[in-house]
Amino acid sequence: MWKTVALLCASNLFMTMAWYGHLKFKNRALWLVIVASWGIAFFEYCLQVPANRIGSGYFSVTQLKVMQEVITLAVFAGFSALYFKESLKWNHLVGFILLVAAVFFVFKKW
Repeated sequence: MWKTVALLCASNLFMTMAWYGHLKFKNRALWLVIVASWGIAFFEYCLQVPANRIGSGYFSVTQLKVMQEVITLAVFAGFSALYFKESLKWNHLVGFILLVAAVFFVFKKW
């Protein structure tokens, strides 16, 4: 189960770099940053596909997706703070709390 979480965290780091890392290189040709982003995204898929395969033995597809979204936003929050020096504000915290509530409702056995 923890392998799934670790692989999803690592894959999200690659995907966040692929999607947003190029924004610091606006002086580069668009085709070049697209190719670079696809190259980075390849490694994301090499981690994400096994994560979902392994995780499907423990979680439902819906649970995997909700977990993925929470991890994505947590990784993005850290990335934007460290890479882009953007500060996290109170409304971001409220949004993350609501996401944790979503995880609770999706994982709760009713």
